[in-house]
Amino acid sequence: MKLFLAVLSTIIFSFQIAYGQLDSLDVMIGQMIMTGIGDYPGIDQNEQLKKEIKKGYIGGVILFEKNIAKSNSKTELIKLTTELQSIDESKLLIGIDQEGGRVNRLKQKYGFPKTVTAQYLGQIDNIDSTRFYAQQTSSILNQLGINVNFAPDVDVAVYPENPVITKLGRSFSDNEKVVVRHARQVIKGHREYGVVTTLKHFPGHGSSHADSHLGMADVTKYWEYRELTPYRRLIQEEQVDAIMSAHIVNKHLDPSGYPATLSPYIINEILRDTYGYQGVVFSDDMQMHAISSEYGFEESIVLAINAGIDILMFCNNVPGNERRSATEIHSVIKRAIEDNKVSTDRISQSYGRIQKLKKQIDSQE
Repeated sequence: MKLFLAVLSTIIFSFQIAYGQLDSLDVMIGQMIMTGIGDYPGIDQNEQLKKEIKKGYIGGVILFEKNIAKSNSKTELIKLTTELQSIDESKLLIGIDQEGGRVNRLKQKYGFPKTVTAQYLGQIDNIDSTRFYAQQTSSILNQLGINVNFAPDVDVAVYPENPVITKLGRSFSDNEKVVVRHARQVIKGHREYGVVTTLKHFPGHGSSHADSHLGMADVTKYWEYRELTPYRRLIQEEQVDAIMSAHIVNKHLDPSGYPATLSPYIINEILRDTYGYQGVVFSDDMQMHAISSEYGFEESIVLAINAGIDILMFCNNVPGNERRSATEIHSVIKRAIEDNKVSTDRISQSYGRIQKLKKQIDSQE
């Protein structure tokens, strides 16, 4: 019966494409790919990227500090995002990690305003201050043509010595209620300027003793159930635009030991079925060593898609990793579909969620 339904679904899917009800499969796959743009504050040196956007092989790009010109930074960034959006008529998601404090690409030395850490905002616990900084950030992102901010970080600071969250001041608090209170203000502040926010890192990175950029991070011994509270509460309040998965292992939630990004139990069963979240899920960078060193390029892509990830992030920004083009990623997904390792239904689900997110951005502009 499962085989029959899978074949029937594929036939229906093919007819929908043939009769113009859906974009081509190649374009639908491309919507699931987000990459870095290279090591320069422009794309003149990256002809391949421009060709891939034109072909529909890229649905979004992420910017880093290396993409910011050292002089006339604001003007050059606007020029960059305008050029990126003009390559093809389809809207690009243009994202950035602009949490504030240590995770801050738009620094004062480039002429942008001072930012503060989430930890500072949680400590003073004044929601007006949090709203002020959120509005300041989102107003600038809107002016720059950046429509996705990978913030706020809603990790609960369970472990005070956490090397990648707490010690960097990225968590609002070790109290989950404080985290929710301030994350809510960040989301509202961004929505006022038409910028999508992304809660991270599901299902909670605040208890980790290791940095998943460097290798496997297993929180099974340390994780606390209350780390899910920010997601549950904000989903109930319909305050969630998008969510980013964590590359952490949590055997309380998935006894098989898959990191959350690759776990259908964590993404599909908990986040989607139990909490009812039906929006876009971004992976954290698939080139972080917790994924790339443990699972490899092709296997990790197939596992992530089947787990329920909608947008695969390949930032080409983690030292020690081979650079991956959108064409390579696209080929892996296409081959997985042909080999029946990934269903066309899964691609269609993600495509629908991504298009809905893009329409939300259009409606807020």
